[in-house]
Amino acid sequence: MREFLLAFAVFLALHMVPAMPKLRERLIQRLGRKSYFAGYSLLSTLALVWVFHAALTLDFIPLWDPAPWQAWVTFVLAPLGIFLVLAGLFSENPLSVSIFQGIGRMGAIVGITRHPVLWGFLLWAAGHVVPNGDVRSLVLFGGFALFAASGFLMVERRARRRLGDKWPSAAAGTSIWPFAAILSGRARFRLDPVLVLSAFATAAITLWLLAGGHYALFGADPLLQAFPIY
Repeated sequence: MREFLLAFAVFLALHMVPAMPKLRERLIQRLGRKSYFAGYSLLSTLALVWVFHAALTLDFIPLWDPAPWQAWVTFVLAPLGIFLVLAGLFSENPLSVSIFQGIGRMGAIVGITRHPVLWGFLLWAAGHVVPNGDVRSLVLFGGFALFAASGFLMVERRARRRLGDKWPSAAAGTSIWPFAAILSGRARFRLDPVLVLSAFATAAITLWLLAGGHYALFGADPLLQAFPIY
């Protein structure tokens, strides 16, 4: 548990960097934008791998019995989460977490929700809690879900402070809750290349995971839980 807590603390610390504008800009100026994002992505990935590795070394303590229906929760929420993360990261969005934060024509995903990466991470994590009925999975994925949920207020405040007078117009056609702006008539659903490519990438990733990728990475076959005779 000590190694897991340390790994998770490092993961959280790394993800606090984007929330510190002065430190972030100082690193970008010193390293260059491309080098900063490449280095940050690499360190984040390594920290995430460490968290999973540390979690897998914890003792297995069951909390509830597995059932086939639980796997379907993951089949629905995890691909949706992956899609939102991909579309959010690669769409122009000055209102939230994104690689491209310029104020131009915002990506189509922003009309669905202005925090797609946070929602994606939250749904992906929550989707893995239900079928993994043990303490280590609850701590791991529950921790990720809480981390994503706590980010909404922080990211919202940061964007409001950064945009200043531009915030009302920038946020007028979007909302925190998915599809709320579209349903209220403040935005319309549209497609753009990032949204389409993210959908194809999500489908490819999901098929690979179901075809054996998930078992190769984590030693668990989600299809085996959904279809016990598989």
